[in-house]
Amino acid sequence: MTRHHRDRLWRSALAATAAFTVIAGVAGAAPVGAKAETSPKLRLIAASNSVTLDRWEGETGVYLDLGTYVTSEGSPFEFNVTRKSYKDPVVAKQIIREGTKTRTRDLPAGLVKDFSGLSDFVQITLTDAGGKQVVNRTETFCPNNASGRVRPDAPAKSKYPESCPTNPFTLGSVWGVENGWASNTYAGYYSNPVDVPAGEYTAKVSVTKRYRDLFNLPNETKTLKVSVRERKPEGGGGAGAAARGSHSSTASGHSGHSGHGAGAPGQAPSGTGHAYHQGRGADAPAPPALPYAVKHAHAMAHAGDGPGHTDGSRIASALKANAQRPTGRASVPNVPKPDLRSLPAWDIGISDGEDGDAPGKDYMVFSANVWNAGPAPLVVDGFRSPGKDLMDAYQYFYDANGKQVGYTPTGTMEWDARVGHEHWHFTDFASYRLLGADQKEIVRSGKEAFCLANTDAIDYTVKNANWHPNNTDLSTACGQQSSLSVREVLDVGSGDTYTQNRPGQSFDVTDLPNGTYYIQVIANPAKRLQETNLNNNVALRKVVLSGTTGARKVTVPPHDLIKVP
Repeated sequence: MTRHHRDRLWRSALAATAAFTVIAGVAGAAPVGAKAETSPKLRLIAASNSVTLDRWEGETGVYLDLGTYVTSEGSPFEFNVTRKSYKDPVVAKQIIREGTKTRTRDLPAGLVKDFSGLSDFVQITLTDAGGKQVVNRTETFCPNNASGRVRPDAPAKSKYPESCPTNPFTLGSVWGVENGWASNTYAGYYSNPVDVPAGEYTAKVSVTKRYRDLFNLPNETKTLKVSVRERKPEGGGGAGAAARGSHSSTASGHSGHSGHGAGAPGQAPSGTGHAYHQGRGADAPAPPALPYAVKHAHAMAHAGDGPGHTDGSRIASALKANAQRPTGRASVPNVPKPDLRSLPAWDIGISDGEDGDAPGKDYMVFSANVWNAGPAPLVVDGFRSPGKDLMDAYQYFYDANGKQVGYTPTGTMEWDARVGHEHWHFTDFASYRLLGADQKEIVRSGKEAFCLANTDAIDYTVKNANWHPNNTDLSTACGQQSSLSVREVLDVGSGDTYTQNRPGQSFDVTDLPNGTYYIQVIANPAKRLQETNLNNNVALRKVVLSGTTGARKVTVPPHDLIKVP
């Protein structure tokens, strides 16, 4: 499987000066003309009064990473964002902390439309040297974007998640700018590049009026000189590789299930597997938290698996399995357990096989996610018998203090030696099936084993949700051929997305008649894993197949309010 990748373009021009300028720019910051002393006090600041942006050869434009930030003083700038179900709209509440007291207020209905951030928060204009305005647009602000302290006595670490989720089936998120911190306003690949030639420009950045009024920000505009320069990649690595610097090195990172390497700019690996993102620099904004596979990635070129690919915000050390196999009698104690749930499939389309290597065949490709609603993480250790490419797997259980209090055998882990995989897969984690209109099975995906990783933040508002999961890094999460033991974890609030693009793992629909079908995603199909609830493990997504053999089409009706196909 392939964990798909949206290429990020890193702009490092501000890195050398940003920290100093941000700290200097915030000294004494306070909203001007405030109607009342409220907490937190927010302000828009600029790290520098000039920036240089690179337009790489072959790219469609330049990304406006202008080095502007929102600072929060007095208390965090915090939100809980939820929806009750996929039939209900997204609702956002601001959490206001004032000393030992906490209060909430609802944001206006319809203001927050999804979980990617505060839409139309920042207004940006760009004027060329002749005075002509060439850009005038608004961008979404994710409070969880890349951030840093603006004063030395601020908390050493931010407690908030490191990015905003964009999985279409997200259920809950937490956003926040920590007290005494600043968060980058740049929307990253949420935004579109601007098609402007090399030259000199003037940028003006401001917070839009509705947010100034809502959060009591001062009415001020940051003006910056912008130099756009043409760049060519060095060493044949492609524009994206040059822009990213060393992020595609062999440092630990979030590689995909099939061992994913860096692709060309804007491209995603085909094949099936985890979504993943390049690592971010100190001043780069965060991508969506543990994001889902790129839509229509099946039509894009290979990138392959490989070390050095992360979810964009975390590079984790390997999780360590217990030192030896569990001893004593296996038991399932009465303690909190995970609750595995399936999401409806998305990213659904038709392919003729990976890179078109199966002409005349039609495959239905899709993305699927199984997540853990808690209240306990899923912890599975595998132990190898020397000389064998198979591990015995055990699920562990913990009390409220984190002490291991039980275990039970739960199947196996198998070594996948195929080029592009080369890691340990846990068997029977999920199953994917295509059902007919009568919801009886017609085709079953050949994907049967999985390397568990926290790729998507599905609901960080559930009890015991871990906002900073460790094993997002597939180059370490799933072990190596020489491993004697492996630990795989699915944390509370997070899910694991796989994209089925390869023949044998996607559904062969070549000879199926046109009509209505359902993609079924099943968590824990053999019920070997111990859960809080086994009655919420199945999700269905309706699809309608049409067209003729070799030219099939699929239509995906909305799933309640979710219109993403």
